[in-house]
Amino acid sequence: MTNVHHHFNYIELPATDLSAMKAFYGAAFGWTFMDWGDTYVSIHGSGVEGGFDLSKERQPSADGALVILYSDNLEDSQAAVEDAGGLISIPTFPFPGGRRFHFRDPSGNELAIWTPGEG
Repeated sequence: MTNVHHHFNYIELPATDLSAMKAFYGAAFGWTFMDWGDTYVSIHGSGVEGGFDLSKERQPSADGALVILYSDNLEDSQAAVEDAGGLISIPTFPFPGGRRFHFRDPSGNELAIWTPGEG
C-alpha cells in the first residue's frame, strides 16, 4: 500500500457479523481478508485497503462508511481542514501504528486523517 499525502487511504465499514461480511465480499468481489483479533478484519484486493469493524462505537447505517485519508503531517492537515471550514468531530488520538483525528465536511459527512508513528 502506498501512502500519498491527502489521497484516499483506507475505507472502514461497520459490521455486525464479521464472518458474514467476509463471506459476502469474498464471494461477490473476490476480496481477501486478514483477521486482527475478534473485532477487526482487514480487506485486501479492493483497490483501496480497508477493514470491517465490529466495534460497538460505529454501527452500520445509511450514513455511510468512514473514509480515512493519509497525511505526512497531521497537524498541518488539521489546520487545513479547519481553515477550509471543516469541524473537528474527534480530536487527535493515538491508536496502534499512528494517530488520527475525525472531521465533518460542510455536508456533515465524517472522515478521518491519520499519520503513522507511535500509537
